[in-house]
Amino acid sequence: MTYELAIGDRTYSSWSLRGWLLFETFGLPVRVRTARMYTEGFRDLLADFPPARLVPAMKTPEGDIVWDSMAMAETLAERHPDIPFWPQDRHARALARAVSAEMHSGFTALRSACTMNLRCSFDGFTADKAVMGDVERIETLWQMSRAGFGAAGPWLFGAWSLADVFYAPVATRIATYRLSVGPVAAEYVAAHLANPAFRRWRAMGIAENFIQPGYDPDLPEMPWPGPAPLAARAVDTGRPENATCPYSGRPVSDLMAVDGRIFGFCNPFCRDKTVADPMAWPAFAAIYQK
Repeated sequence: MTYELAIGDRTYSSWSLRGWLLFETFGLPVRVRTARMYTEGFRDLLADFPPARLVPAMKTPEGDIVWDSMAMAETLAERHPDIPFWPQDRHARALARAVSAEMHSGFTALRSACTMNLRCSFDGFTADKAVMGDVERIETLWQMSRAGFGAAGPWLFGAWSLADVFYAPVATRIATYRLSVGPVAAEYVAAHLANPAFRRWRAMGIAENFIQPGYDPDLPEMPWPGPAPLAARAVDTGRPENATCPYSGRPVSDLMAVDGRIFGFCNPFCRDKTVADPMAWPAFAAIYQK
């Protein structure tokens, strides 16, 4: 029972990230289809998900089309009642739904001034009063959630839930634009940046190697504030330790060097997403740590 998911640019499309996390972090099988935003290919992609006009959009195994991330989240929670999409405690669940809905419909100042950009962080961004008002409100919601229900883990309600799916791109905006937040919010942002699923998403965006015009502010670029990946690079020659790609099982053709060792992959994208963050990928980590 496999779903289909339409997404846009991984580096820049915040709603696409939310849609993808719905599947990746809850273990649902999905075929991901992507196209670059503002292109004919993007329009062609959405033509297969009528009447959706934006991403993310999903197609159920039965062929139903569901668009809008909140509708997708609720549909998946309904279809898979055995998966804890929402917190189990009814008080926590009520708050989780409320804070997620507020994110879904609000914080327009932050979203407009600080578009999602996962390439790097930027130095010298000056947040206006409206942006900082959004940030202060977000901090209030995060502190309330963590104080009331977050003791069991690093997420808003302890264990990962749909609330964290909806706030993941917000956390990246705080990191990208170096917005000033208190310790509770800073720890929550750090948890998102270290989340292996998010790291894989960001690595795939880096592997796509595309800069969307108009999304980079005219500010000095700084290193990404998340965990530093192993230093790896693409190479043209060498004898790989593995004969088959760790992801597809096909014969290797494209090579990567890390720590003086050579590993092979079945295509440039498999190699480049691994170069971007090798240990974010369990299948690669398994052969690296042998």
